[in-house]
Amino acid sequence: MKIDDDHLYHGAALMQIAEHDQFTAINVLELSGKPTRAAFRINSDIAIYLKYASKPRKAYREYMFNFKPKHLAELEEMSRMHPKTFIALVCIQAREICCLTYRELAQLRTRREKAVGMPEQNLSVLVTAPPGKGFRAYVNAPGKKGKLLGKPIIINRKAFPESLFAPSRGRGASR
Repeated sequence: MKIDDDHLYHGAALMQIAEHDQFTAINVLELSGKPTRAAFRINSDIAIYLKYASKPRKAYREYMFNFKPKHLAELEEMSRMHPKTFIALVCIQAREICCLTYRELAQLRTRREKAVGMPEQNLSVLVTAPPGKGFRAYVNAPGKKGKLLGKPIIINRKAFPESLFAPSRGRGASR
């Protein structure tokens, strides 16, 4: 069987999850009655959606994660089925994983749609990995590259995979 890039990069995140003390099971998540390539159920109550970016864009040193309408619909369905829904953003060149809750992703989406004045089909989430600091996850202001829209969400670099198994307080809750 051919090994696709998503097998390699999703595998990096799934391996870290499998090594966690509280891990018991992993299954492909079915959405709309079909198995997905990017969504998994961890143990019985955690859903995780995986995306990867190979390297940061040179001009702004940010990883870009694009969510198409299909991805956003899958995430909405996941969050209805699993209150603990997370998005693992695998930053390949940094060799680290930035993990957002579904609530944080929804906040970024809402922030962007308010600025644009209407719903958008696609969502681009940008992540930077400054040396010695937490990840910064954000969206850009409409029509302005490099101009953040609001404050970035700061995520501890050591939060993954621990945040998946933490009690549903603060960052860990998806709703």
